[in-house]
Amino acid sequence: MNIENIIKSSLAEGLNTLFGASVKTEEIALQSTKKEFEGTFTFTTFTFTKITKVSPEETGKKLGDYLQEKSGVVGSYNVVKGFLNLVITEGAWIKLFNETLSKAEFGVYASNGKKVMVEYSSPNTNKPLHLGHLRNNFLGFSVSEILKANGYEVIKANLINDRGIHICKSMLAYQKFGNNETPESSGLKGDHLVGKYYVEFDKLLKVEAVKLKETGLTDDEIEKRNPLILEAQEMLRKWEQGDKEVVELWKKMNSWVYEGFNATYKMIGVDFDKFYYESNTYLLGKEIVEEGLLTGAFFKKDTGAVWVDLTGDGLDEKLLLRSDGTSVYITQDLGTAELKYKEFGCEKSIYVVGNEQDYHFNVLKLILKKLHKPYAEGVYHLSYGMVDLPSGKMKSREGTVVDADDLVNSMIEEAKSETMSHGKTDGFSEEEAGVLFRQLGLGALKYYLLRVDPKKRMMFNPEESIQLNGDTGPYIQYAYARSRAIMRKAEQQGTEYSEGSYEKYTILNPSEVGLIIALNRYTSAIKEAADQYSPAIISQYCIELAREFNRFYNEVSIMMEPNAEAKAFRIALTNATGKVIKKAMGLLGVEVPDKM
Repeated sequence: MNIENIIKSSLAEGLNTLFGASVKTEEIALQSTKKEFEGTFTFTTFTFTKITKVSPEETGKKLGDYLQEKSGVVGSYNVVKGFLNLVITEGAWIKLFNETLSKAEFGVYASNGKKVMVEYSSPNTNKPLHLGHLRNNFLGFSVSEILKANGYEVIKANLINDRGIHICKSMLAYQKFGNNETPESSGLKGDHLVGKYYVEFDKLLKVEAVKLKETGLTDDEIEKRNPLILEAQEMLRKWEQGDKEVVELWKKMNSWVYEGFNATYKMIGVDFDKFYYESNTYLLGKEIVEEGLLTGAFFKKDTGAVWVDLTGDGLDEKLLLRSDGTSVYITQDLGTAELKYKEFGCEKSIYVVGNEQDYHFNVLKLILKKLHKPYAEGVYHLSYGMVDLPSGKMKSREGTVVDADDLVNSMIEEAKSETMSHGKTDGFSEEEAGVLFRQLGLGALKYYLLRVDPKKRMMFNPEESIQLNGDTGPYIQYAYARSRAIMRKAEQQGTEYSEGSYEKYTILNPSEVGLIIALNRYTSAIKEAADQYSPAIISQYCIELAREFNRFYNEVSIMMEPNAEAKAFRIALTNATGKVIKKAMGLLGVEVPDKM
């Protein structure tokens, strides 16, 4: 049963019967009624007055009468100017709950036969993951789960940026000053150890820059002539030529980083179906560059560098291959795009990358179009804003980033402190409490980073995110735990309830209606979130559902209700709500505890 579809169909019939207008159901739009007016759905009549030949108010009244008599779901209505606000009968809500909302399969879309790849995380192997990476990982994982819920086949991909000048900077610093230090000897995770040398390189670079400045060189000249940069560039050339010593160092340091990354991925609860490595794809990218030269899509300058001219597309010329033959970022991205399509043939390839790369992905798509690649139109950049802290912007090379591992651990400690202060762990074993603290800490972090529209820059406030009240993950988790406590009590008391058997219960409390309406919004919320690639829509849905459930919990008696049918219905409604909260929070990658 779908009340919205019933109303749309009845409105189309009413326009035809009353006004002789042929209007298709898909041309009818409904909105949620504003809170200051009575009703659930609102139909705007203004755009149909050319057909009805009467005022918006009169159109609304005639259609309201028709729906009241014919639809079987509209109990009453009110017209405010050209807005027809519709009040749904209690019987319709009960029928909807019985036939749809209480079922285990509610909120699960069938396969649509479409395949999509979501590429996220994409770290560099010269430093550990930080706060910005966390937003990326949570966003990519959540979008993947949302698309799956909408019937897509999803491949979660991670492109590891394991080559390039930035990687050589860490390698060079380690080569000079590492003294054979290892993760075991240093007591550091492998990614942290390598990141330490990336920061060290930047410190040394600044020292050399000061020396060159004293000789009277300009900033541009200093950047080009800094001996450390020249050494790093030479190391990159040696790597691309297969120099044994350089390649062995690269393999060793990367292996440390991968071990560190995998530990972080496991801790934050994200996974991948496919890993790509730039060290494997850049050569394919070079082949595509050669292909573009042969077709005339690209051109070579006197220096030997290969470029593409995008001025006709409102951009500029873009470097594709350096004069020394080494590749740039766009080179390997061309190779990776080709490899992805050959392996999976996805209709769409979504790149979860920060908005500082907007230009880069505009260029990538344009180049693929110039090459007439069949997958060019499917390239989609899911651009997101950066994460700021009260202390300011993060800078990896200066060592001022908020490390992902440290942040997650601190959030778990915050969750422990907050939970203990509220006395929420009575009766928990030490192991159970540890699991709870991890669920709450990670839930707070993920929800806070995902509740903001991806396109917006955001400020992360750890203290605010962990609160049990407000627009937070723990607030929603507590609502779920409350629903499970009710279900345990019902089981202990032997109270019987079942799905879909409450036709006779027709006197609903407003909070019961509100909760049914909130549950009914789940399918439209996950569809909207998929269409917009926005977990923020699911986050908003979760908080609204949790608030409606808490309102219901506070306004009606459940376990103490004397009427057996009312009690059984409210338990069934509680059970259905808990299931949907768990499903919806799962789309955000957030676990919900059974006890709090």
